Amino acid sequence: MSSPGRDVAVGAPRELKGRHVLFMLIAFFGVVFSVNGVFLTRALQTHTGIVSVEPYVKGLKYNERIAAGERQAKLGWRETLSIGVDGAIALAIEDDGGRPVRGLKFDGSIGRPSTSSRDRAVALVETDPGRYVAQTASLDEGTWVVAFEATSSDHGTEPVYRLRRRIWLKR
Repeated sequence: MSSPGRDVAVGAPRELKGRHVLFMLIAFFGVVFSVNGVFLTRALQTHTGIVSVEPYVKGLKYNERIAAGERQAKLGWRETLSIGVDGAIALAIEDDGGRPVRGLKFDGSIGRPSTSSRDRAVALVETDPGRYVAQTASLDEGTWVVAFEATSSDHGTEPVYRLRRRIWLKR
């Protein structure tokens, strides 16, 4: 004898109806859209991926940069760069004969390689012949990128010397 209100026999397979399929499809695509939304939000909140502000213009000037690098190499100048975690930056420049290179105006920046939010402009001042120094705020441990361009009154506004170096600071 069956009990009242029970129409389904024990152990009988359940029937798959249209509304079940609809709920499964809605649940599946709901999960897919939710995960995509999380990934999209995280992607937009992190690094933009922009490596260069004007890649096309830089590409057009690529040959000029190569020629400038060759001119710089012919100078035979040697530099000694030191940077401390206290923000002290010192740069010494010697020519190929070991004599200090005087009268340069160094402008540049120091910043993290992964973001420009911590970049700092730096102008080096000549304190002794061939020795250029600057003081910035203290620097955290880790990787920093230093980029300087030197101009000379003899050469106008065109940079005479470029220095770009990745450094690692440790306390």
